[in-house]
Amino acid sequence: MINSLLRFAGVYKTYEKYLIEQIKYGPMPEHIGIILDGNRRWATEKALNSTDGHWAGAKVGEEVLDWCLEYGIKTLTLYTFSTENFSRPSDEVNSILKIVEEETRKLGRDSRLHSQKVRVKAIGRTDLLPETLQDVFKRLEDETSMYDQHFLNLAIAYTGRAEIVDATKKIVEDVHQGNLSPQQIDEDTFHKYLYTAHLPNPNPDLVIRTSGEERLSGFLLWQSAYSELVFEDVYWPEFRKIDFLRAIRLYQRRHRRFGR
Repeated sequence: MINSLLRFAGVYKTYEKYLIEQIKYGPMPEHIGIILDGNRRWATEKALNSTDGHWAGAKVGEEVLDWCLEYGIKTLTLYTFSTENFSRPSDEVNSILKIVEEETRKLGRDSRLHSQKVRVKAIGRTDLLPETLQDVFKRLEDETSMYDQHFLNLAIAYTGRAEIVDATKKIVEDVHQGNLSPQQIDEDTFHKYLYTAHLPNPNPDLVIRTSGEERLSGFLLWQSAYSELVFEDVYWPEFRKIDFLRAIRLYQRRHRRFGR
């Protein structure tokens, strides 16, 4: 058994090195968005409860940040919790948000944020979150607000439709107050009212979704108009570095025309 595990580990590392060599000289995505899907199904298949699945998924999120920093990817946006997720059983919702709170507190103690100058921001209708979680996000956002080398966005209480509605309301308010004229409204102006207005590149070059599902589920609907999409047939808690590298390899093999 031990020998088999060692052989598997050896094969895995060899394949990982092979993928690293393959992507080394290709264009790296500047902004990667990931839809974290499959925590509950992973837990069910292992006869665990859903909370175990969400804890396992949280650990993978920590690793993905490492990979992005390792390969110089400037922006990472993780779709962690949608507004629709509030309709799940209250026990599960409370457990997920407790996990997010604990992981965010842990992130605040992470030396990587300061050594790599990572700005952290929660994007979504964060006013729907428990006050304690709002406070944790606010503190972390304030501590990293001056950083601009890397950006980590946590899409929570988020859907793309809500983001577009909220942006439209702000635009209407500014027009009503005389701060903006209808003639000034174009795509660039609209972007400035979105949750991602703080980003140098708000549009993800690559969007990855785990679990085998092939849809965006409301993730960055405005921003992902020309994103390359990769759907991984693996649950989020089992997402490995080789899955990440293969997604980048797929991205590099595509010819991006942006409608031209």
